[in-house]
Amino acid sequence: MDLLLNKEVMQEFFSPIWISLKIATISGVVVIILGTLAGRVMARKSFKGKAVLETFLMLPMVLPPTVVGFFLIVVFGKNSIAGQFIEWLFKQPIIFTWWAAVIAAIVVAFPLMYQSAKSGFHGINHDIEEAARVDGASEWRIFLLISVPLASKALISGSILSFARALGEFGATLMFAGNIPGETQTIPTAIYIAIDSGNMKMAWMWVISIVIISFVMLLTVRTKQE
Repeated sequence: MDLLLNKEVMQEFFSPIWISLKIATISGVVVIILGTLAGRVMARKSFKGKAVLETFLMLPMVLPPTVVGFFLIVVFGKNSIAGQFIEWLFKQPIIFTWWAAVIAAIVVAFPLMYQSAKSGFHGINHDIEEAARVDGASEWRIFLLISVPLASKALISGSILSFARALGEFGATLMFAGNIPGETQTIPTAIYIAIDSGNMKMAWMWVISIVIISFVMLLTVRTKQE
């Protein structure tokens, strides 16, 4: 009986951790790609309305997570065009699903990756890229073989920080994806529910686990920056 109980407790403990890591990993890959490309474009291009677009891209960083969640519900809800298309395509709405948590994590983590990538590409000596163009290198080869390696420190830092932000996302995830154990319950939402129900032992276990993970990631960022 005790063995069965311990097994259930361990499953309850590891489930939000596993879900959080999966969500952070998938959203992190998307954010790294989109943030790197957007950072490269915005670091090199000047156009009318650039400041407005950049402000829009950075907005999730300063908005309350509940506001981000509200906008996600509006954009992907059943009454929206995007929501109706998704429901027609997958035969179910995206709200309160695992993919809703991924989308929420992407939105809140993107500004960190974008800002780091933009700063990294800004710091590159343009003469090196121009020399490659003179030698006949294509823009994609320049980007992949010159720009990305030269901005690698900033890109790695942005990747780790955006992963940590996705891992710790709470408000937008709770509103948009809900708190379904075994499906959308992440570490932050699990901690909230545990405290609310008075299960402080489990809450402490989750708090310690996410503190350790976050500490290791931030330490890695500091090491890469030195």
